Amino acid sequence: MEERKAWSLNGILGIGLIVILLAIGAFCIFQSQLILGIVLIIMAVVLISGITIVQPNQSVVVIFLGKYMGTVRQEGILITVPFSVRRTISLRVRNFNSNRLKVNDVNGNPIEIAAVVVFKVVDAAKAVFDVDRYEQFVEIQSETAIRAVATTYPYDSFTNDELTLRGNADEVSDELTTELQERLKVAGVEVIEARLTHLAYSTEIAQAMLQRQQASAIISAREQIVQGAVGMAQDAIARLEADHIVELDDERRVALINNLLVAIVSDQGTQPVINTGSLYQ
Repeated sequence: MEERKAWSLNGILGIGLIVILLAIGAFCIFQSQLILGIVLIIMAVVLISGITIVQPNQSVVVIFLGKYMGTVRQEGILITVPFSVRRTISLRVRNFNSNRLKVNDVNGNPIEIAAVVVFKVVDAAKAVFDVDRYEQFVEIQSETAIRAVATTYPYDSFTNDELTLRGNADEVSDELTTELQERLKVAGVEVIEARLTHLAYSTEIAQAMLQRQQASAIISAREQIVQGAVGMAQDAIARLEADHIVELDDERRVALINNLLVAIVSDQGTQPVINTGSLYQ
């Protein structure tokens, strides 16, 4: 089903024509020209049945004897197909807030997720004839798309080599918007934006996952500290040797590296020990 323009007549001109027909018809009846007068009055009634009002950012789908006659988008008072069924469809931008859904992320962890979908109808004919109750269709497909996207990403990760629901909100929103647009185009709906509004671990595993996050954060932090400590030790030794401050053999170099690593990596402040003797005594 493709939307097309329905026949319509300017409402002001139409009302003027109705008044003229009624006046002439009444005059003819008074002049004993009953048949002409009745015909004119019937024509006026026919035009009256086609009067419709279209508000800004709304459209009217015109159906006559079960057949789609077109859509009226022009705002104001109009006269369209007489004795037709007219269904008003809003073209305004609307929001849909999904319920909090419980799904499993790509790692199998149960999470709670919700999103807001900003959409509008761009094809009134598809919204009316291609789906049943397009508002309900949007709600169900939105929740289905949210579930589909949530199962393809982990909730969180402490590495930078993968996308996560918590750390890559923009990328997840873009994919959710694309997924929704593919699902809702059959209903003549354009998805303007889809963005997560709620994201959390399920209550039954929230405490365990918090401990896991803390442990992962500690491990990640210690790895960075060790990498930094090794680099600082290498730079220190290279600078000492480049400036000819001290000549280091292998054993002294190992001792210096060990002391630097202990001082840098240690969680607590280290106490210096002054060695007044020789390393080899």
